[in-house]
Amino acid sequence: MIKKNVIIDNLKTLIYALIIAIIIRSLLLQPFYIPSSSMELNLLVGDRLFVTKYSYGYSKHSFPFSPPIFKNRIFEKNPERGDIIVFKTPYDNRTDYIKRLIGLPGDTIQFIDGYIYINNNQVLNTLINNNEILYCGSQKINVSTFEEKLPNNKSYIVSYRNDVSYQNSDKYTVPDNHYFFLGDNRDCSKDSRFLSDVGYVHKDNLVGKAQILFFSSNRREGSIFQIWKWPKIIRYDRFFKKLN
Repeated sequence: MIKKNVIIDNLKTLIYALIIAIIIRSLLLQPFYIPSSSMELNLLVGDRLFVTKYSYGYSKHSFPFSPPIFKNRIFEKNPERGDIIVFKTPYDNRTDYIKRLIGLPGDTIQFIDGYIYINNNQVLNTLINNNEILYCGSQKINVSTFEEKLPNNKSYIVSYRNDVSYQNSDKYTVPDNHYFFLGDNRDCSKDSRFLSDVGYVHKDNLVGKAQILFFSSNRREGSIFQIWKWPKIIRYDRFFKKLN
């Protein structure tokens, strides 16, 4: 009898812990891992960050497995241009992407000679370094880095390849209730420029705002389980870093 009660008590504890974890993950914070180099230099492969789920309100995509428990968003708040956002791709409404918000509903976006134009106004770019080495997947690429400043004065670092770079595009017009996203590693990012893969992202697909980088490891140097390699693997300088 005592053994049975212990099992029941342990089972209840596990259920309560699971419920609490789901509530925190769905309504407050969710950890995410960065698997690609599309946001370098700001986000590196191996970064682990917290995304706040309450920043833009909630949709079905705020919850595990996106259950159709309600339509549209509740407690909705509008994102700001320049926010780093996790969203579900329109292609399958399942895959998580993380990119920077560039275009708001009704905006026109266009690349002309490598510069971004928002509503026919050129976004200010200031050169920082014209000889930086970044990754694009497993390939090392030579890039120039710039400080990009959006119309709302939000600034951050972006990079463009020095050999072959994205120069010109058609004009993108962002539909109502949709957003336009770009990766900061501009020539190594599948984002809203590619309409058949990502394209315009509906507001209901927003998962949350990337806020804090809490841990980072360089998986190219080895596994985190190789303790003797920690001096090379773990990026201590990126612990608990607020994202811009």
